[in-house]
Amino acid sequence: MSKNHAPRRDLMREQLAHQAARLMAEDGITDHAYAKRKAAKQLGATDTQHLPSNQEIDLALRTFRALYQQEHHPAILHQLREQALAAMRLLETFHPFLTGSVLDGSAGEQSDINLTLYSDDVKAVMMFLLKHNVPFASGEWRMQLMGRQQIIPSFTLENDDGVPVHIAVLPENARHSGSRKTETHADLATVAEMLAEDQTASGG
Repeated sequence: MSKNHAPRRDLMREQLAHQAARLMAEDGITDHAYAKRKAAKQLGATDTQHLPSNQEIDLALRTFRALYQQEHHPAILHQLREQALAAMRLLETFHPFLTGSVLDGSAGEQSDINLTLYSDDVKAVMMFLLKHNVPFASGEWRMQLMGRQQIIPSFTLENDDGVPVHIAVLPENARHSGSRKTETHADLATVAEMLAEDQTASGG
């Protein structure tokens, strides 16, 4: 019996990932959990144990954008990466890393920019923003870090472009703990290279 159900579950998981990705791409949904629930409701999937992961949805989202939004999506992504680079240059003294959808290419018009800093002195980051007259809101993120759930201080920059820049401030000991991987974290130089490659590919 299990042999008959396993392939069906895999297929449903894939269908849910692609449906959630379509909702995020077409409706501007940025919350993976909400997209999953809406996709499951639309497809009549009651077995929530087999909902796709965020990574599976992001992969499906990149595929969807490449197939159906190839005319305008590259320009949107390029603009978001330019804005990310500008924020990273501002924060260069803290050695920022770009993470999330703007890095992996699944970002769209409604997406935010996510940066990670490594510092044990959160106050120094705050004072830097105040000194440079950068409007921001303080907050906290709950995330899995070094094998356990931790509450991480964060800042959200408010800029003229209307795209929020979220900054998670991780402790220094997390820098070499495996939380920073080259495929999920890009430093300033890497983002600059990506933009140059994007421009070359578009013929600009």
